[in-house]
Amino acid sequence: MQPFNEKKPAGLSSVVLKVLARVLPDRDLSGHALAQAVLNLSRLFTTARPSLPVRYLDDPAHAAAYHSYFLPVNLSKIQVLLDELPNDSSTEIPNRPMTVLDLGCGPGTGSLALLDWLWHRSPERAKSLSVLATDASNASLQDAKRLWEAYCQDVGISGANLRCVEGNLEHSLKGDLGKQIVRGGPYDLIIMANCLNELFPTAVDPPVERATVVGQLLQFLASHGTIMIVEPASRQTARALHQMRNHLLKKSLCTVYSPCLHEGACPALDHPDDWCHEERPWQTPPVIAALDRDVGFIKDALKFSYLLLRTDRRTIVTRSPQTFRVVSELRELKGEKRAWLCNETGRPEVGRLDRKTSPHNEALDSWHRGAIVQIERIVRKEKEGKVSPVGRIESDAAVQIVRPV
Repeated sequence: MQPFNEKKPAGLSSVVLKVLARVLPDRDLSGHALAQAVLNLSRLFTTARPSLPVRYLDDPAHAAAYHSYFLPVNLSKIQVLLDELPNDSSTEIPNRPMTVLDLGCGPGTGSLALLDWLWHRSPERAKSLSVLATDASNASLQDAKRLWEAYCQDVGISGANLRCVEGNLEHSLKGDLGKQIVRGGPYDLIIMANCLNELFPTAVDPPVERATVVGQLLQFLASHGTIMIVEPASRQTARALHQMRNHLLKKSLCTVYSPCLHEGACPALDHPDDWCHEERPWQTPPVIAALDRDVGFIKDALKFSYLLLRTDRRTIVTRSPQTFRVVSELRELKGEKRAWLCNETGRPEVGRLDRKTSPHNEALDSWHRGAIVQIERIVRKEKEGKVSPVGRIESDAAVQIVRPV
């Protein structure tokens, strides 16, 4: 298996890049002004998050920054996760329209990501795609329509349908928005991309409120369907996602298809400095690379936290105490290599001494964040009555990469 930095990076299709450049220009912002707008919005997404306005995309500078920089990045994240869904999921069922709910859609990032993804894999499925997209901003919904129509025109799709409904997701099952959601179900896929963390920011316990919304939405999921939740990779937003996950699973409303390999409490929450996030290689488009140079960013990887939730108990791999998700980079220390892993047994740190390298365990050298691995045996040595906190892989223990990212 190839290590992370040798894997083929995800990239945007030429059709999407063309549509984005033509339909959503930078709205009179360019050069230093656009770079500054990207910097300002990035700050609001991260260190100044409490100051992020509810309808930040109604601001022309924020909209220009989002469309030019963040939309292409987020679109790629969704497509990476679409690749992770099972091959016989709703995206592959022939002779049946695919029905999708894109919640808090912004300028239709999730809808466009799915349309493009389907078009390049199953054009006939793309032609019958039906999406209900919702957002609190009417301006964003208009942008979503423009992008959708431009893409369909460019590739010659006539049957794909996008319906846009304005409404507040915090009251998803109330009023006209709720009626539209109920009427449009059941859904093969429900997308919540970078919107969950924006709900109930002033609530006493935001993860509980968010779990209630997701729990209600599960009622409208098709039996083979998936709820895809994508969130920023920051500690604050990722830990809130882990907490929301715990509340959902405690009520046995669903199971996790990916990334978790268990339905127990998230072990990343045991220590305040821990959190789980993904880092996938990405082929940076020239327009993003140019903005990176102006702003001082390096966007050569997709970083995010996510959950793929289902009600049919399907999982990305067969689970076992010997099967783990790698939840850190592979660290090369003096005389050994280590990584943090996660499964039903917890979140152990596991390593292999260089002198213990063998054909049995050489797959460890290709571990990378997000990979699913199988380890025949982990040894915890005892010294002076204390068990080592680091699990060891011996030379005769078999190591296998079950699924790379």
